Amino acid sequence: MQVIRARDFTGRSAWDALSIERIDDATVRLHWTDQPNRWHINDGPEVFAVLDGRVDMHVRTAGDEQVLHLETGDIFHA
Repeated sequence: MQVIRARDFTGRSAWDALSIERIDDATVRLHWTDQPNRWHINDGPEVFAVLDGRVDMHVRTAGDEQVLHLETGDIFHA
């Protein structure tokens, strides 16, 4: 058992992660960032939960790009 205080985790660089658990084929990580991430193609489902701040999630579906504005407490499933 472990208590993780997300507000106390700061990565050494943008998108640094704290690995928390592996459950079957899924990995649970806490990411920290203050910089945008580069475009990538997901190799499977991903779930994002915004614990603090805001995230502009850029998504592209069938060539259409849109920006989802996520706020503290929002959860996004891709």
